[in-house]
Amino acid sequence: MKWVAVLAALSGAVAVAAGAFGAHAASGQAAEWLKTGGSYQLIHAVASLVAGRMEARMPAWLFVAGGAVFAGTLYLMALGLPRWLGAVTPAGGAMLIIGWLLLAWMALRR
Repeated sequence: MKWVAVLAALSGAVAVAAGAFGAHAASGQAAEWLKTGGSYQLIHAVASLVAGRMEARMPAWLFVAGGAVFAGTLYLMALGLPRWLGAVTPAGGAMLIIGWLLLAWMALRR
């Protein structure tokens, strides 16, 4: 679980940087994408650390990967890349939802 912790910490740092960039250097839709991506990524960085401590490996990895895909596509669009990336964003959201459902199922089984 060392790599989950490393990636979660880096994810948290990127989330804070994206939020700060959105608050101070972006406007309009770009600022909203950065705010949304930063919020989701930061929440799921913490969730991946918690899941890792619970030895819930798959949810931890889903939180890291889903957060990267969900927030990453929003960040890229905020930076001016094509809006078709928005079609990929729900895949990251689905990973996050699956991670939460799997974590709940694993908690019930314990």
